[in-house]
Amino acid sequence: MTCEPVPRGLLNRGWRLTTTNGRFFVKQYVSTDTANPVVIGRQHRATRLLARLGLPAAAPLPDDRGATVSVVGGTGYALFPWVEGRHREGTELTEAQSRRLGTLLGRVHTALASVQPPAPPRLHPSADPGRTHADIARLLGLVRTHRAADAADAAFDSLAEQRLLERRILLRHHAHRRPPAAHGPVSGWVHGDFHPLNLLYRGDEPAAIVDWDRLGVKPRAEEAVRAAAIFFLHPVDGRLDLRKVRAYARAYRRAADATSEEVAAAVHRVWWERLNDFWMLHWHYGRADRRADHQFPAASALAVWWTEEYAAVREAFAG
Repeated sequence: MTCEPVPRGLLNRGWRLTTTNGRFFVKQYVSTDTANPVVIGRQHRATRLLARLGLPAAAPLPDDRGATVSVVGGTGYALFPWVEGRHREGTELTEAQSRRLGTLLGRVHTALASVQPPAPPRLHPSADPGRTHADIARLLGLVRTHRAADAADAAFDSLAEQRLLERRILLRHHAHRRPPAAHGPVSGWVHGDFHPLNLLYRGDEPAAIVDWDRLGVKPRAEEAVRAAAIFFLHPVDGRLDLRKVRAYARAYRRAADATSEEVAAAVHRVWWERLNDFWMLHWHYGRADRRADHQFPAASALAVWWTEEYAAVREAFAG
């Protein structure tokens, strides 16, 4: 028997377990906001039901008593079948595959509505630009007092300062465009973290949707927009491949029965979210966690590009 760590994953830990009975994935639930046994049980129930409906949801294996979570030393563990496959970035997908991706997410949202309890009405407020300005000031202080360890570290500091100053100007110019709180029929059960590292492909087709830790009730079209902003992000200059976005979004709208108006509102809210979000810098400077550093150049450029190309992005998603 062998047990090898799986290196990817920002929230929890995992290992590939090889035994005489086959290969498996062992997941350790570490993140405090997702490690509650009740929360884990809800995720496991949902994935089992989705799998029965024919969706590629990675569902856990039960023990002899039917339980899917084992608590050892106060920490939860679950066992999953090992799924052979690989992650694929949106740059690798064809236009037809982009359509299939949109259809898949739309089917997931529709199926979740059928297997989960009715989504309770919730308000989802938008980011407060006043708080963001204070956040920018704090981060600028951390950047400017940081002692770079090497040239790469210094280059990161320089880019971080540039993007923070740039974002402060953008927020001043666009503060009047802050969206209202989202609520009502736009909310539904969503995967919560749908991106390339949580989707495994076997050949040209998705084989498994993994890591359902963020399963919850949120504006569903926002998940579709947020996912596209990761899948179809150009890694060099931070722009979106709008041709693929258009194919993906039209397929999503059909599969999820989402209106153009719902998706357009989601585009606006996710754009605003991107203008106000600095989680990668908080990880880098506040937690000394560098795992997301490689994502920062493109992700920070996206906010600027999206603002400049706002109309074209909206049309690609909702047109």
